[in-house]
Amino acid sequence: MIKDFVEKIKKTKDLQEAQRLLFRLCPQSPKIEEALAFAMEAHRGQKRKSGEPYIIHPILVAAITAYVTADETMVAAALLHDVVEDTSYTLADIEERFGGEVASLVEGLTKIVEIRSEELIPSSSNEKLITSALSFRKMLIASIKDVRVLIVKLCDRLHNMLTLEALPSNKQKRIAEETLVVYAPIAHRLGIASIKNILEDLSFFYLFPQEYQKIDHFISSHKVELQMKLNSFIDTVSKTLIKNGFRAGEFQIIGRIKHYYSIYLKMQRKGISIEEVLDLLAIRVLVPKKLECYKALGIVHTNFKPLIMRFKDYIAVPKENGYQTIHTTVFDRSSIFEVQIRTYDMHRTAEYGVAAHWKYKMGEVGVNLKWLENLQYQNDNIEEFYELVKNDLYSEDISVFSPKGDVFTLPRGAVALDFAYAVHTDVGNRAKVAYINKQKATLLSELKNGDIVRIELAEEPILRCSWIDAVKTSKAKEQMRLLCRQKYKEINARAAVNMLASELRIEPDQMRQWLLAHGLEHSLHRIATEINYLKEVKNRYLSEYRKSKGMLYLLAPKHVKLEPRELDNFIIHTSHPITHVEFDYCCHPKRGDEIVAFKEGHTAIVHHKMCHRAQKLIDEGRPMLFIEWKAQTLPRYKLIALLPDRKGALAQFLSYLSKLDINIVSIELGKNVEQTNLCEMEIEAKEVDMDYLRKKIAQKVKIIEFINSQDAYNK
Repeated sequence: MIKDFVEKIKKTKDLQEAQRLLFRLCPQSPKIEEALAFAMEAHRGQKRKSGEPYIIHPILVAAITAYVTADETMVAAALLHDVVEDTSYTLADIEERFGGEVASLVEGLTKIVEIRSEELIPSSSNEKLITSALSFRKMLIASIKDVRVLIVKLCDRLHNMLTLEALPSNKQKRIAEETLVVYAPIAHRLGIASIKNILEDLSFFYLFPQEYQKIDHFISSHKVELQMKLNSFIDTVSKTLIKNGFRAGEFQIIGRIKHYYSIYLKMQRKGISIEEVLDLLAIRVLVPKKLECYKALGIVHTNFKPLIMRFKDYIAVPKENGYQTIHTTVFDRSSIFEVQIRTYDMHRTAEYGVAAHWKYKMGEVGVNLKWLENLQYQNDNIEEFYELVKNDLYSEDISVFSPKGDVFTLPRGAVALDFAYAVHTDVGNRAKVAYINKQKATLLSELKNGDIVRIELAEEPILRCSWIDAVKTSKAKEQMRLLCRQKYKEINARAAVNMLASELRIEPDQMRQWLLAHGLEHSLHRIATEINYLKEVKNRYLSEYRKSKGMLYLLAPKHVKLEPRELDNFIIHTSHPITHVEFDYCCHPKRGDEIVAFKEGHTAIVHHKMCHRAQKLIDEGRPMLFIEWKAQTLPRYKLIALLPDRKGALAQFLSYLSKLDINIVSIELGKNVEQTNLCEMEIEAKEVDMDYLRKKIAQKVKIIEFINSQDAYNK
């Protein structure tokens, strides 16, 4: 386990002990022995901030390098990585003694240090992300010829992070921040999960000490309980696999508690405490062949209830960095476990990425290195840089840029239109087309970290009411709704005149004049959407008309009773004998869309309210009808929850659901003999916002699973 190894590295303070550790991991070849002797001579008399001999650092960096890869040249370069920077020896000396390959790696590592000292500004600056990313760019420049430079640098950074206690607090935070923003993402990008996780946790310790302590206290105080659950689940899965055809010894199951920074991110994303993080525990099932991964998956899903929303198949569709694993999450005895299934080869690649391979030339390893191979460095243009390395600086939020270099932080999954609204409301409203990294793109194109986005504007605001669910940010959603509400209000006001005129059998112009004369211009929109208000205005007109005509009231319309008529999926309130509903050819609205209806004989012709043809017909004063969708069946949800372990808990929970206007379709309690307070139910709710509904229900019970019954695979 790399955690145990890292603990040994951290505790190693003695020169002889460091050498023993290195040679336990690396063959004591003439090349390594010579590199060690040369490094010891070069660093003679130098001390670290902690007071230890400096030479211990490169020896331990070499040990970490040897742990993740068997490449002798990399281990030699690790031993020599600080020689050129910190001593009187030159790169020519290295090349003369150890050859061009080792010298090339040392040169790349030395360049990284030089550029870092020049480019990386203090962490107190508002530009820290850009500058750290520029440092990242320079690292890529230095290592483009050989990706091994990156791996040795990550090993160097890991040892630096393990010895940060010797530095003052401000430097600890600065280095930790740089590590989290620049180096951990590089480890992730190269697929070296083992180093990435440790770098993240070490950075987390220095950057958010209070949050780290809270998680550490919880894990430490529940360690026995968590380990017992984990051991029990591993034993159950192992027996289940053997029972279903696997032989003992041909597979391996590794259990783990998730690393602290990933727990913290989950708490931040969902706004929950650590007590509410359900999937703290995870296992990995390792099998010899790819096909056996799917056999193991079938056995796991057959014997444990899967949470289908959390299923991912990265074997069929590998990640860009070569990562291949099946991810699923299952429920067992009131606990949730993440289960990862992969082959032994996939496991080594997942843990050590490119470092797991013997060959490092571009295209010869199983990891996609095109992102390194294709980089072009013509100048120091920040726009071009971010176009090239635009993924994974942050794992959850992304940072995108205007052509001038202004930074905008958006949630992962945000589209170009989200960026437009982040710049300014008017830019979002008038956005016509986007240019992402100088390439023309739709406004619904998903953005990636570091994208440079330019928005081309129209003269007037553009309505995109059907796009509201496609944008990610609350600002974009709210501003789009506001613009659409204003437009709908305007259309409703114009349609109201035609509806009243149609029912009262008068001309639209005459109707409009009466409405204006009675000061109703500001409430016209209500007439087209509120049937009772339509009736009220209609009755007011008839009453006044009859009074004004005296004995001539007999000439006024007599039978204007708006009766509801159910036709197909619609309810039409009218005094006309409407018998059919048809859709015109131009817009085909779907259920729930805003609609209008025009009267043609005994038929109602339905259009989407935003249809250009419909708006033209409204302006022409065509007879219109008050129409609405028939009420739809309430959405159904499947809920699995743990009730409080007390008498009357179910009755109290059902009473609470009733107050939320939730109907119980079916319910099962005590089905699980080991967890008698586990409740499974199907419910109906008028509330369609699942996130809101989940939060309200979670106030009373611990939710294990909550999905839309009609669409479980798409939620």
